[in-house]
Amino acid sequence: MAKFGFGRWLRWCVVVSFGCLLLAGCAVNSNAGKTLRVATEPAFPPFEFKKQGGELQGFSIDLMNAIAVAAKFKVDFQSMPFDGMIPALAAKTVDAAISSITITEERAKTISFSRPYFKAGLAIAIRADDQNITGFDSLKNKKIAVQIGTTGAAKAKSIPGVQLRSFDSAPVALQELVNGNVDAVINDAPVTLYAINTGNLQGIKIVQQLLTEELYGIATAKNSPNLALINDGLERVFKNGTYSQIYQKWFKIKPPSLPAKSPFENHNSTSSPKIFTSIAVILQAFPILLQGALVTLQLTIISVVFGLIGGSLIGIVRLSRIAPVRWLARAYVDFFRGTPLLVQIFMIYFGLPAISQELGFTFTFDRLTAGIIALSLNNAAYTAEVVRAGIQSIEIGQAEAAQSLGLSSIQTMSYVIFPQAFRRMIPPLGNDFISLLKDTSLVSVIGLEELLRKGQLIVADNYRAFEIYAGVAVVYLCLTLLFSQAFSHLELWMNPVKRHR
Repeated sequence: MAKFGFGRWLRWCVVVSFGCLLLAGCAVNSNAGKTLRVATEPAFPPFEFKKQGGELQGFSIDLMNAIAVAAKFKVDFQSMPFDGMIPALAAKTVDAAISSITITEERAKTISFSRPYFKAGLAIAIRADDQNITGFDSLKNKKIAVQIGTTGAAKAKSIPGVQLRSFDSAPVALQELVNGNVDAVINDAPVTLYAINTGNLQGIKIVQQLLTEELYGIATAKNSPNLALINDGLERVFKNGTYSQIYQKWFKIKPPSLPAKSPFENHNSTSSPKIFTSIAVILQAFPILLQGALVTLQLTIISVVFGLIGGSLIGIVRLSRIAPVRWLARAYVDFFRGTPLLVQIFMIYFGLPAISQELGFTFTFDRLTAGIIALSLNNAAYTAEVVRAGIQSIEIGQAEAAQSLGLSSIQTMSYVIFPQAFRRMIPPLGNDFISLLKDTSLVSVIGLEELLRKGQLIVADNYRAFEIYAGVAVVYLCLTLLFSQAFSHLELWMNPVKRHR
């Protein structure tokens, strides 16, 4: 009996031990098939950027891949603008973000950070021939370019009398300095040094003074289970020497010592937003959004006037009997309709000044002027096709009748054809106007603070993306509805039959 009991007990011990080993094995391999969606902005060399083939590379990319190997999970990198990462983490549309994000108390209220993985600081970049700017105190009343949503942007706001220009990426801000449109750029020192040392940007230098000492961390949503997984992987790459190898690969020096924990690791999470809080956020932002709406209207109205004048002339030229002139007008229309407006804005604002410097003379654009030129040229191409179609819709017999009465070609076009054609052009011209009103948001890439950029700047401060962008959408909707009604009334007024009724 005792022997039977001992054998049964032994079998149970074997079964339990095997079960424990199986569970332990499952626990170890539970992350093997897990994939984390990691946000990054590949426009921040040497931390995150793309090779010529389009593959991601950089210190942060190598480090994240090493963490994934150490913690046994996979990485799905997702490119997004820097100012959109924290809202994306808060909304849990991505699992983590590694994009040289400085650990700050304000950010720690919305998201959680891993242990620090890099120590950096802000530096001032100026033109090589500038002898006036020697430090932070000499930036008073200067024009400063920054990347939106960064600690550099926050630091620049404290400068008395500063004229701040915010851009979507650090390379664009540095190009603004090269073109002579700003006096300095406040940005992370390693990024600016990399741009100078690689020769990608010439004619700039760094004032030998770090404004701050900052720690980068990998960001996750509040209370995310992925934070412990990432910290575990970081701990492993620090201990096995992988971190040191990656650091020396990109910076050619030994890495400095780093804290073992985030300085705001135990920061209390902010309460979830309530409906009344969201409404209060929108109402608080409306005065600033309306300031941006005025710039949007200014851009739209001026560009439409120039576009209508230029487009009418080009549309008439498109009907010319002189082949070279007709081909030239066709080439203009094909170019501006066949290339993205965003590219055209970059070509005009950044490209033309850069080309002028290559040719030996200095030429710069005011942001508002560059935006109006780009929007006007683009709108003229679409207006030209509307004008051409409107003119061709008028019966040929009217032109023949006018000429039989002794009217010249110009008089026939001015007094007979164009007035009738214009009435038919109003609906498509109204569509072009509404499209242009919304396309003005693209000039935000050159730092012009229109409606969308005002919203982006607010989100960069309070991280309430949904409420602010909802407010931006409401303002755009009100503007489009207003002008849609205006064009409907204009169409009615231009129609003699309907107007009489």
